[in-house]
Amino acid sequence: MDDGGGAVYLVGAGPGAVDLITVRGTEMLRRAEVVVYDSLVNPGLLRLAPNDAELIHVGKRAGDVDVIPQSDLNALLIERARSGKRVVRLKGGDPFIFGRGGEEAAALAAAGVRFEIVPGVTSAIAAPAFAGIPLTHRDYGSFVAFITGHEDTNKGADASVPWEELARAARDRGTLVLMMATAQLANIVKRLVSAGLSEDTPAVAVQWGTLASQKSVSATLATLVQTAEQAKLGAPAVVVVGRCAKLRESLAWAESMPLFGRRMVVTRASEKISILGDALRLRGAEVIEFPTIEMIEPTSWTVLDEGIARLDSFNWIILTSATGVDRFIARLAQLGKDVRALAHAKIAAIGPATAARLREFALCVDLMPSEYRAEMIVESIGLDKIKGARFLIPRAEVAREAMPEMLRAAGASEVIVAPSYRTVMPSGAAVERMREMITSAPIDLVAFTSSSTASNYVEMVGAPHPGAKAAVIGPITGATARRLGFDVVASPKEYTVPALAQAISDYFSSAR
Repeated sequence: MDDGGGAVYLVGAGPGAVDLITVRGTEMLRRAEVVVYDSLVNPGLLRLAPNDAELIHVGKRAGDVDVIPQSDLNALLIERARSGKRVVRLKGGDPFIFGRGGEEAAALAAAGVRFEIVPGVTSAIAAPAFAGIPLTHRDYGSFVAFITGHEDTNKGADASVPWEELARAARDRGTLVLMMATAQLANIVKRLVSAGLSEDTPAVAVQWGTLASQKSVSATLATLVQTAEQAKLGAPAVVVVGRCAKLRESLAWAESMPLFGRRMVVTRASEKISILGDALRLRGAEVIEFPTIEMIEPTSWTVLDEGIARLDSFNWIILTSATGVDRFIARLAQLGKDVRALAHAKIAAIGPATAARLREFALCVDLMPSEYRAEMIVESIGLDKIKGARFLIPRAEVAREAMPEMLRAAGASEVIVAPSYRTVMPSGAAVERMREMITSAPIDLVAFTSSSTASNYVEMVGAPHPGAKAAVIGPITGATARRLGFDVVASPKEYTVPALAQAISDYFSSAR
């Protein structure tokens, strides 16, 4: 456990999907001062590190030339820890399985550097699981063997591999899991067949398991190489050989999810982004959480503070977002007041999310328009109740003026627009990391929940390519996205995050 001072944490990043890292691994990343990471680490995990953390890429993908030799890497870890830094050595999968985590730990121990091992989910287990292959089964396989297959079998480097025993194990209800085997797959198959394993033995190869780019092919030992080549399957891949591989035909669950194979970007503010991201992941999507707005204090509290000082003079308080609710209630508390100060006013909410947040503070909503747009407030309240009434609207510092102007035009005696927060474009290292991730592979769709998320996205990443698809939470955001060059393919009738997730799912389900 961390008790201060320099230390190295050998953290397993998991098999690829960002939500398959352990809770402990997430905690260590959030506290890291230095992150040393491999090529197979999902770049989305780097967003968990503080913006001021030093990020060092060290390669280590199979077949690549190392960005840094192992001896230099060991020295780097030791140097950073001795300088008092909290170092996270982020390794794909598990730090002690199919990698050099043991060598790194030994070097740290020899140097007297404090270290901790944070296990991770290895792709040797996760990739078959996402392909629908149990590695053991009461009727088909009672034990499993894991083998690294990256050695050059033509040079005799595999002399220590007990091929006859492995072949006998696979014949006798065993399952073989081959890691780093794509380059030597033909030689491995030849060795197993020569050792007596039947060419009819079921086999499955899984590339990029747990990610949107996951691709699986089923074959027999005799046809595996040709089938993998025809599917253009390459590294990184996990190969499963044995009777359990046959179960994929009935247990391939991931591919049946409505958003399987889809890679999407979610652009909400950091404190809210996971709500939509989690809803899409539950439907099988690979989600890149890329906040394009950040909520900060308003330029001045003066207008809001003056409104709070005379809350009993207002007939209506209109809240337009859950964030507006949070910031308004927080400011009440900072000024020594609580919700009892709102007793004289009626409360209107734009949308069910805003109303739900008000209820969390034990505040009942007197009015919520059937259509979740600010303009509908006037129609919902009614001209007879607006005339002569006073309105306080705590909201974002910069927002559309349609509602205040309509209230004034309808005869309101006073309309106070009181900034309780402002939205700005995020800055710092996290933005650079996410920009690289978004441009590194094709994106199926970008989800926008406000016009500012869309405008900032384009400013941060660049203009969308022709045909780039977007999902939006309402018509105003949709108009902005179209103006920016997006093809808006999903927009729910109800302007809520759950409805947006469902609309995205419905679009891709119909497009299959």
